[in-house]
Amino acid sequence: MKKLLFLFAIWFSLSLSAFGQNACEYFKKGLVKSELKDYSGAIKDFTQAITIEPNNVTYYLRGIAKSDIKDYSGAIADYTQAITLNPNFANAYYRRGGAKSDLKDYYGAIADYTQAITLSPNDADAYFDRGYAKDDIKDYSGAIADFTQAITLNSNYAEAYYNRGIAKNDLNDHYSAIADYTQAITLSPNYAEAYCNRGNAKYELKDYSGAIVDYTQAITLNPNDADAYYNRGLAKAILNDIQGACLDWSKAGELGDTKAYDLIQKFCH
Repeated sequence: MKKLLFLFAIWFSLSLSAFGQNACEYFKKGLVKSELKDYSGAIKDFTQAITIEPNNVTYYLRGIAKSDIKDYSGAIADYTQAITLNPNFANAYYRRGGAKSDLKDYYGAIADYTQAITLSPNDADAYFDRGYAKDDIKDYSGAIADFTQAITLNSNYAEAYYNRGIAKNDLNDHYSAIADYTQAITLSPNYAEAYCNRGNAKYELKDYSGAIVDYTQAITLNPNDADAYYNRGLAKAILNDIQGACLDWSKAGELGDTKAYDLIQKFCH
């Protein structure tokens, strides 16, 4: 997530005495280009500003622009330089953690998110993203703790409820997972993934009718959700609605789920 671009722009406009005029012009151009999603152009302007006058914020913003074009290694180098110039730069640690996570360096990401939290203990996003990284290394209990802290700091954090539900489901705590998915849906009624995963949890609890209701709502919100069709087909088959199951598996196959054709071959001919 982008953080504080506007505040940095204000900060710099109030601090020109500490920032050479030529460097400032390139910096401002880079900001505008970033907001216009011209990230390559922004990188060039931030580079010019850094050449004239290196500054931790300019490195940080160039890192964001590099992340936006998926140059995560380049972004990490810039965030690292920003941290070198300002070791208390919490957002730089947070962003570097995100870039490391994008490169699947989850342990490195966790270390950076932890440092960001140390410097900024009320950052719900840092807890959320650290929880996400912990989930990626299958530390589900640790992920749950972080998602819970994110929720404590932001009670309307639908994604935190949803992802905590996923972690609970991975620990076979399906009832609690359903409660979290339900809260995510309450906060974000069009959350198709939450309906689908709540359906999965109900399926695990053998509430096949309830699962079908949730899969159906997921499909209503996202008609291209192959998993929802495939899983709804499984639930229908268990309830002896073979015709309905075959129709769902056929749609799942059309949407790219090739394993659905195996079930069609076995049950629908």
